Amino acid sequence: MASTASGSVAWAEQVTIHDDNVSLCLLLNHRDRTMRVVDYRSGFNPDKGALVLAAARRQGVDRVFTLVERDEVSNWQRLGFLREGHVPGFYKRSDAWILGAPVDSNLTQACLEESGMRRAPGSCGDEALAEREMQAIRRACREADEQPVVPVRLREARKPEVLKAVVTALRSNRALTAFAPFGRDVQRRYYACTGRGGFSLMASAEIQPCFNNAFLELLSGPRTDKEGLLVCASLGLLSEELLRLGVVACFGVSPVGDRRLALAYARSGFRRTGVLREHLVRAGSRVDAFLWTRKLAMPDDR
Repeated sequence: MASTASGSVAWAEQVTIHDDNVSLCLLLNHRDRTMRVVDYRSGFNPDKGALVLAAARRQGVDRVFTLVERDEVSNWQRLGFLREGHVPGFYKRSDAWILGAPVDSNLTQACLEESGMRRAPGSCGDEALAEREMQAIRRACREADEQPVVPVRLREARKPEVLKAVVTALRSNRALTAFAPFGRDVQRRYYACTGRGGFSLMASAEIQPCFNNAFLELLSGPRTDKEGLLVCASLGLLSEELLRLGVVACFGVSPVGDRRLALAYARSGFRRTGVLREHLVRAGSRVDAFLWTRKLAMPDDR
């Protein structure tokens, strides 16, 4: 989905930065004011931090993040990024580590330190709140080992009905996403999940064929406990569909304060493997997000 309801402002944009020392691709999500950094040259280079910060400020971005293999984690930490979580099997046979920073805190601090200046580091989320939420989710999972089976139907959705659903969710302030691209060279599929009582949920899977991973997005979260069960069943069907398509590992996010959605992920076989600081926008405010991951299969040798 590359345009808003009016079609006048793009939600997503791709910017490249390339010279003799640095080669970056910046994936901008204008709705959430986030920017993913894809680095094509490994190793530490202080110019990367300055270039990323300048681009983030120029684009009006609040948060930047990157996914890297383990041996690159320390290089991005030196640039002011904090390690926030990991996606098992993201690179098929190795994990991806997610590092991020609010634009006006750690990233700025690191760039100032490169020039010999100092300032107090900024806050990066409410860790106590995230831990309390996870404790409550673990208790709820233990108390509901056997949940009732609820029938849900899954089918592929057409782009016009996806756009209509996105516009409706945005207008009602229920949208968790606008389905902006997360990665490069990906395939996107849309799904409609429906159930009794008028339940309807739009979902998207952005599949990266070279690594057989998928970023799973739900347009909105459940409003009642019953809807929570339906969302859980939907996640189960979506996981089965991704496995059928050859996906090895999938991942998604949920706002830290959305306990029903978190429970749906936890009860459908996903594990929380991180907390992404100020990663989502909900009702006009930045909120932390739980990172949920699920290993669907072992990779083959092809």
